[in-house]
Amino acid sequence: MFSSRELRAAALTVAGLLLGTTAWAQALPKDGITGIGRPATAKEIAAWDIDVRPDFKGLPKGSGSVAQGMDVWEAKCALCHGVFGESNEVFSPLVGGTTAEDVKTGRVARLTDESYPGRTTLMKVPTVSTLWDYIHRAMPWNAPKSLKVDEVYAVTAYLLNMGGVLPDNFVLSDRTIAEAQARMPNRNGMTLDHGMWPGKSLRTAGKPDVKAVACMRNCEAEPKVASFLPDFARNAHGNLAEQNRIVGAQLGVDTTRPAGSAPARSGAVAVPAAAAGGSVAVMALLQKNACTACHGVDNKIVGPAYREVAAKYAGRADAVAYLAGKIKSGGSGVWGPVPMPPQALPEADAKLIAEWLAAGAKK
Repeated sequence: MFSSRELRAAALTVAGLLLGTTAWAQALPKDGITGIGRPATAKEIAAWDIDVRPDFKGLPKGSGSVAQGMDVWEAKCALCHGVFGESNEVFSPLVGGTTAEDVKTGRVARLTDESYPGRTTLMKVPTVSTLWDYIHRAMPWNAPKSLKVDEVYAVTAYLLNMGGVLPDNFVLSDRTIAEAQARMPNRNGMTLDHGMWPGKSLRTAGKPDVKAVACMRNCEAEPKVASFLPDFARNAHGNLAEQNRIVGAQLGVDTTRPAGSAPARSGAVAVPAAAAGGSVAVMALLQKNACTACHGVDNKIVGPAYREVAAKYAGRADAVAYLAGKIKSGGSGVWGPVPMPPQALPEADAKLIAEWLAAGAKK
């Protein structure tokens, strides 16, 4: 049995602990972790909260004409996306494949034409807000979010003008963007009749448009190869891996390796040691570090061809040290206004590439 004095002391101790715990809990942030993070300020939230919805909620006030957009395009966009939006070997074309009839109907006829060679951005995108939002948050690629609001309006207007969507004298703004939306070639190509949309649609009653059921019966034990590329023909037309873009699903098989070996693709290349030297090691390094997205060996893509670089610095005594430094630090102005970002690769790899360039960039 406890005395009244002992019970009173225990009660006071418990009360004190509860008060202390309550005060400590009130001082905690909502996530319950002390000393980590702080609530985001209104200014910080506003910097991230820049998305624009298809109903134009979130669209800031501003305006830009087609003529103003042409100036922005030629200064900051054309080097990657082409003078007329036709793009080049790296970036997919933005303009093409749409007609005046598509602008009227809101359905791009060539999307169902299997003979048409490709699908451009203006053929597919149904909402002008998608274009505005992406240009605003991501362009130009080397300085995202650097375009002013009026420049985004202007370059969006010019892009739509190149696609025959907007007339030459159009001024795109937060007040006229609905007019541009009403002329989008594929504006009626988007449907809500699928189970991914919340609520009940007219046709699917909210049910998914696919039903995945595991079969697990009559499974094929081993695939049967109907045909294969003979060894003598694997590299008949050069290395296929070097003839495809390093982005996207179709990267191309490395035909310099035996069938069934690991392909030479970005992130999965067994790069030889720098001491091994040779063009094979260098080409593997260039692919691994995505250098071939902007530079071809013989042809300019976004940046100059490697052979052009080799010719420019041929005979320079400090060519290896200079080129290795440029690879690591990046820069712009020597080959045009588009900057090369600094490359985060080991010094030994940068030196190996620089030695290859100084030796003439031979395959």
